[in-house]
Amino acid sequence: MRYVFGPVPSRRLGRSLGVDPIAFKTCNWNCVYCQLGRSTSLRHDRKEYVPTEDVVKEVGQALREHGPGGIDWVTFGGSGEPTLHSGLGRMIRAVKEMTDVPVAVLTNGSLLYLPQVQVDLMAADATLPTLDAGTEELYQRINRPRPELIFARLVNGLQAFRRVYGGKLWVQVMLLKGVNDGEEALRDLAAVLARIRPDEVHVTRPVRPPAEPWVTPPDDAGLARAAAILGPRARVIAGPVVALDLSGHGDLDEATLEILARHPMGLEELADVLGRWTPGQVGSALSRLAETGRVREVARLGRVFWAPVDARYGWETAGLTPTPVPPPFPGGKPPR
Repeated sequence: MRYVFGPVPSRRLGRSLGVDPIAFKTCNWNCVYCQLGRSTSLRHDRKEYVPTEDVVKEVGQALREHGPGGIDWVTFGGSGEPTLHSGLGRMIRAVKEMTDVPVAVLTNGSLLYLPQVQVDLMAADATLPTLDAGTEELYQRINRPRPELIFARLVNGLQAFRRVYGGKLWVQVMLLKGVNDGEEALRDLAAVLARIRPDEVHVTRPVRPPAEPWVTPPDDAGLARAAAILGPRARVIAGPVVALDLSGHGDLDEATLEILARHPMGLEELADVLGRWTPGQVGSALSRLAETGRVREVARLGRVFWAPVDARYGWETAGLTPTPVPPPFPGGKPPR
């Protein structure tokens, strides 16, 4: 399938059927930790990036194939920012009409200030926006949004959405070592979260190749500190479990591409996910895909990952000494 993948085992959402309603790396943020690399063209225009009806048809087909009890959640997310798709609301409502399986949306939350985006998400059973910082400075440093997406607009949008939304609001926080895992940064973030009043706060750390080489995950003590400071609604979400349902795949190369398009990973992990084939066969598939320019290696976190060839990472060459963490803004001051 082109727009639907999985189900993917998730510690938050059980067996989650993924729905990707956006073109690869179509986003209005350029997060330093994004596992799919840099956003080379920041977009802010809502439009029908992929055919709405085609997405709905694929979801219906997947639901029929897996049958009752085979899927716990239908989750809109994937390889970009789903709220940029102007048909997202129609997709969610169509899915709700065809199944009792709850629907979740993974979003950066940047467009929640728009009334139409709020309306689009009303039918979702859970919305999981991102909030990695409690100040404009850290927001710009970590998420690198389009210029018009200032921090106050993000927070105001989250607050406005909380007031009208009846589903579960689970805020996602990505912790980066030496950036937003210190006590001061966490207390700033806790103060903002108190204004938003989410149902839960999910604390995570990078486990896949971040866009920038200086990004590193915090240690366990950093995660524990965050959970304590962010309050009783915060809980640490351990690294992802990716064991895609590939029962419909008879082609190893295509199965490999489907996984890496949304979950870059190392050879050992990929071979584990592709358990229907031997590690040698998986390695051969990666070699074929690399030779034909469809996947590539990227060195991160002391490991080598395989990623889509279109993914763009900073300072990619293996063996280079990572550059120091840069200052948040040129000259140390935020833009006006």
